[in-house]
Amino acid sequence: MKDLVDVMALQNRREKRVPDYRGAPNHSLATNFVFECGIKLGLQPATIATAAIFYHKFFKEADKNDYDCYVICTACLCAAGKSRDEPVRLRDAVNVAHNSINRGAGPLELGDEYWSWRSAVAQAELLVLRLLGFNLEAPSPHRYLLHYLKSLQEWFPVAQWRSAPIARMAMAFLQDFHHSPAVLDYRAPHIAVACLTLALHVLGVSVPLASTLDDDAAWCSVFTKDLQKEKNWEIMEKIMQVYGREPEPL
Repeated sequence: MKDLVDVMALQNRREKRVPDYRGAPNHSLATNFVFECGIKLGLQPATIATAAIFYHKFFKEADKNDYDCYVICTACLCAAGKSRDEPVRLRDAVNVAHNSINRGAGPLELGDEYWSWRSAVAQAELLVLRLLGFNLEAPSPHRYLLHYLKSLQEWFPVAQWRSAPIARMAMAFLQDFHHSPAVLDYRAPHIAVACLTLALHVLGVSVPLASTLDDDAAWCSVFTKDLQKEKNWEIMEKIMQVYGREPEPL
């Protein structure tokens, strides 16, 4: 349980950090960059998570030493925007990426540096699309988690549900799990259930009437029947490992 509580403390602490992308070694802050730029671009959480998935998929096949990680990250955000029907203007993506790397810098003038960035990102996006086989479909755990939360809410007394930030914490775990390439190893419904289970454990909340069952985790089978208890714990452990990485997720 202490590990679970520590995860919540790490979630709160990371929000105060401002990453130094210029001084970061190679790809160590790549997914932080994806999330920061995605937020600045006003993208939905599911779109940002999709960009992270594209990044992990790309470098599952490609050598990290062969590409500028921030150019690829920016390209993944553009591709994710297309995938989620939330288009990203290339100029906006370039300026946000440049500003995130160069803190305090204003928008790029229409000069050599801007056109160099723009060309690099456009070519990188095409490269990402090719490596993905032009398949921009990425099963979203967000959709499953939203459905599960809506169903689970009906099982709780109104006052208890409102007093515990179950939905916010489960969504935070889901977003943070996209910092890890392990997110590619599990099915979307299973990830959603694991994030929900972990949130309940961290908050010390039990599902009503679950204690009357032979297995207090049996409520999970209502949402997905093929997720074994051991697999659920395995995914939760993978999520918790995200908070132990250096540097911590943004």
